[in-house]
Amino acid sequence: MTKKVLTKELFDCANEYLLPLFEESQYPWEMLPKIKDYINKLIEKGMDGYKLIADGVLVGENVKIYPTVTIEGPAIIGEGTQIRPGAFIRGSVITGKNCVIGNSTELKNCVLLDNVQVPHYNYVGDSVLGNYAHMGAGSICSNLKSDGKAVVIHGDTEYETGLRKIGGILADGADVGCGCVLNPGTVIGKNTSVYPLTSLRGVIEENSIVKALDNIVPRR
Repeated sequence: MTKKVLTKELFDCANEYLLPLFEESQYPWEMLPKIKDYINKLIEKGMDGYKLIADGVLVGENVKIYPTVTIEGPAIIGEGTQIRPGAFIRGSVITGKNCVIGNSTELKNCVLLDNVQVPHYNYVGDSVLGNYAHMGAGSICSNLKSDGKAVVIHGDTEYETGLRKIGGILADGADVGCGCVLNPGTVIGKNTSVYPLTSLRGVIEENSIVKALDNIVPRR
């Protein structure tokens, strides 16, 4: 089975304000250096139904932001999203609609499509999460190699990204269990589930169940 890494293979983006970002990026990691400028342009242009609640922070309708949340701009929070107590949005974050950003979760330079859930103690930096992607409690996207060198995506071929920081790429419907670590540049295919406490790296095929990196079975 081909290990898919193209943006169009991993995501079905129907979100109107995120679609241009996805369409212009052949590979999802190509979005990462663009996020800040992309958000700033949307904020400058304005979005119907969205309002500025602080400098550089644009929020849609029916967003619930609990006390003790910290949001640094630039950031756009999609309508219907919940941001729970203690969450830290550290700038250059744009979410789709109806997402859950949970207690003590930290986001930085990332894109979330619609209905994403990062609900408990998650770190998501320099990452792209697809529609209905879910990260279990305590799962994190490690975004920097110990040697500080540029991240290489290990798929059917080696993809030289030229970027020092890449976290996780979770395709639509990816589900990561509790306590998992996504090593820099991990790509998880559509509708793939990962058992708890798994250390992940490379490109994981779509429609799979990951019991361990050496025990990946097709979803039936």
